[in-house]
Amino acid sequence: MLGYLAAGALCVAAVLLVRTDVRFLADVPGLSSLLSEQCVVSGEGRLMSKEELSSYDGGAASPGLYLAVLGQVFDVYKGSKHYGPGGSYSFFSARDASRAYVSGDFTEQGLVDDVSELSPTQMLHLHNWYNFYQKNYTPVGKLIGRFYDEHGNPTKALEDALAVIDIGLQLKEQRQEENKQFPPCNSEFNAGVTKVWCSKHSGGIQRDWAGVPRKLYLAGYDGYRCVCVRTTGPPSEHLGSKQHNDKGDLENPSLQEYKDCNPLFDWCLLKE
Repeated sequence: MLGYLAAGALCVAAVLLVRTDVRFLADVPGLSSLLSEQCVVSGEGRLMSKEELSSYDGGAASPGLYLAVLGQVFDVYKGSKHYGPGGSYSFFSARDASRAYVSGDFTEQGLVDDVSELSPTQMLHLHNWYNFYQKNYTPVGKLIGRFYDEHGNPTKALEDALAVIDIGLQLKEQRQEENKQFPPCNSEFNAGVTKVWCSKHSGGIQRDWAGVPRKLYLAGYDGYRCVCVRTTGPPSEHLGSKQHNDKGDLENPSLQEYKDCNPLFDWCLLKE
């Protein structure tokens, strides 16, 4: 209760100090990052045009330091050394450059908000950036344009982007389950030869078996990846079965042995 009273007192003091309505406190550089959520909640619904956002570059005559990701505007004033003029990430400021977070193209042609051609995996990476800003900076409004209309409603472009992110999350979950069954191999490259090997913690997956290296081919993916395969017990698809040939997952049809490697060794030298 005292916390809410203190937050309310801070809001009132701020309003008196700048002699303006609390809805416009977000225009004071960095103030939104200092005030509580109770103060800035109305600012989160603010709508901004691209022209208005372009003035928030943190310069001497600028009203603040903002950037946008997927149409959500954030106050990044507390990160001025990174996002302000001359900062290493200043090219992200005063615009929505969502595509560049994934593409790495920081030219004017690349600093755009068109994410329509990004893959689910790339969109998942962008989603991680969005979550980073949500966690570390204050959302102050929405950008009118590609992702929100003039009334602040999500556009089809945003709905499409969120749908692709959802696919990316599903693929991530699927890959995590695959990694439990087929953990990635350890690997090192030396003098033109790649060594792959398995251990009870290869691929960051802790388990009570080491396994042997195999090539794993999956539908929808180009090529293969090296995985560690369980060599004893029932196959993963029928762990509860009592009738099996005690070969673990070795007979999985998506697996292939490495050429010129002992199929029962937990390591292999690749010269291919």
